[in-house]
Amino acid sequence: MIIQPVVNVAEICARKGVEQVVLSPGSRCAPLTIAFARHPKLTVRTISDERAAAFIALGLALKTGKPTVLVCTSGTAALNYAPAVAEAYFQQVPLLILTADRPPEWIDQLDGQTIRQQNVFGQHIKQSHSFPVDFSHPDAVWHSERMVSDALNEAVAFPAGPVHINMPLREPFYPAPGEELNFDAQVKVIEEEPQSFELGQAQAIKLQQEILKYKKVVVLAGHDQRQEALLQNLNTFARSTGAVVVGDLISNTYELPQVVRYQDIIFANPDMEQLTKLQPDLLITFGKSSISKALKLYLRQYKPVAHWHLQPAGQVADTFQTLTKIIRCSPQSFFAGMAGSVKTESDFADTWVQANNVAASFIQNYTSEAAFSELPVVARVLQALPSKSNLHLANSMSVRYANIIGLSAKQQVEVYANRGTSGIDGSTSTTVGCALASTDINTLLSGDLAFFYDRNALWHNYLPQNLRIVLLNNHAGGIFRLIDGPKQQPELAPYFETHQALNAENTAKDFGMRYTSVQSLQELEQALPAFFAADAGAGILEIFTNSAANAEAFEQYRKAVRQLQL
Repeated sequence: MIIQPVVNVAEICARKGVEQVVLSPGSRCAPLTIAFARHPKLTVRTISDERAAAFIALGLALKTGKPTVLVCTSGTAALNYAPAVAEAYFQQVPLLILTADRPPEWIDQLDGQTIRQQNVFGQHIKQSHSFPVDFSHPDAVWHSERMVSDALNEAVAFPAGPVHINMPLREPFYPAPGEELNFDAQVKVIEEEPQSFELGQAQAIKLQQEILKYKKVVVLAGHDQRQEALLQNLNTFARSTGAVVVGDLISNTYELPQVVRYQDIIFANPDMEQLTKLQPDLLITFGKSSISKALKLYLRQYKPVAHWHLQPAGQVADTFQTLTKIIRCSPQSFFAGMAGSVKTESDFADTWVQANNVAASFIQNYTSEAAFSELPVVARVLQALPSKSNLHLANSMSVRYANIIGLSAKQQVEVYANRGTSGIDGSTSTTVGCALASTDINTLLSGDLAFFYDRNALWHNYLPQNLRIVLLNNHAGGIFRLIDGPKQQPELAPYFETHQALNAENTAKDFGMRYTSVQSLQELEQALPAFFAADAGAGILEIFTNSAANAEAFEQYRKAVRQLQL
């Protein structure tokens, strides 16, 4: 029989708001698998590949805003969770990871599927716990129940993130035939009231006085999910103060009418006089990372006098080497409390707006007139996205192309990207997880290496019909032709680009997805309406380009940007 404290893990999770559980098959984890599978209030899916399973769980948690539970067997299964755990840690996504294990006396005794699992995720985890092995004393039951509540509370506490419980389990693993599991109605559950992280009145008065010293204020929004209340308060703050708001595509601020979206183009300008005019004296940041390398380099060179970062709790990065003050409150509360607190120089804001408008016209005209290559291809894909859908951007060039081009505010598309660690390993799986938790169309824009690396994202029985994958296949790691270091080396083609000859047609057949391939802008424009049709079902649109031709076309784009008069 399965011991009751293990059964109660599923009950505590359900009581504390968990809805989604992702399992990977195994014997050592069988007691957990059975407990979760039989619980009436949990949606449970089995994903055989643990790496894909963990990223799918990440996607589910991103979309639901609630912790997803991951369950795997002992041994290397847990190690395969590591990339997604690291991504969840840096992207601040709540996960509860339950890894079955051998009892401690069998570690290092050459028993099968046995590794050193305690603290297996190192420093890429908020907490790591060891579940009791023996329950002969009632305090052990209390300990186990308290541990699960504590773990879930910590997973959602700001900044959210992954929490690990390693669970040594003894045989027997399976209930007897016909034996029922009873979920303990009296199980111990510890609730934690969430903090609001409001800006205090005294703190607001102090900051309102201090901000009066600055007349050139720039607000930089980092990577984050779309938050309607935050957007409203930020919009009010910007309108009432004249502050400039800058945001990458992954900041999900592009809907704001005054937001500066084209910093990749603006800061590629070599005109020092123009760049000096854009220099803030106060920089206010919130959220996580920014994509634009040009913006990072600009702010490190043209430093503001002061840099305030808004973050309720947790470690704060000094990305631009300019940080002078950390303000411990929610960005939403800060912008509400500071609206109208300063009046910036109108000429300063006008300079930013003019530069952004010139950049917007430039990229629209350039991509509409450019010959077939990846940049104009991505422009047409983004323009064709269904309104009120979700866009997922794989790392390497996909996320960079999209950030250069941007979206129009009327599209109302929410943007996701695994920019916590910026790896290519789980983009498809994360998209699948989001699609499983959403009724809207979820589109992944991916390069070929990222896509083929993560094909097991589709290897399960839950293919979401709202999934659309746009695959840029140039048969190589094309980004290395665009970076000055590797593109100048004789080892470029065989050791950096890593040429591959695959296409996605067989992948689509294997997993029952619609497949379309195109090799020109005309074919692409003809294919997009049907591909994005609401009833089209899960599909792959593969766009074939040439890596060397893409590199040449992108260099022409960069030359045009450098000659642009802002």
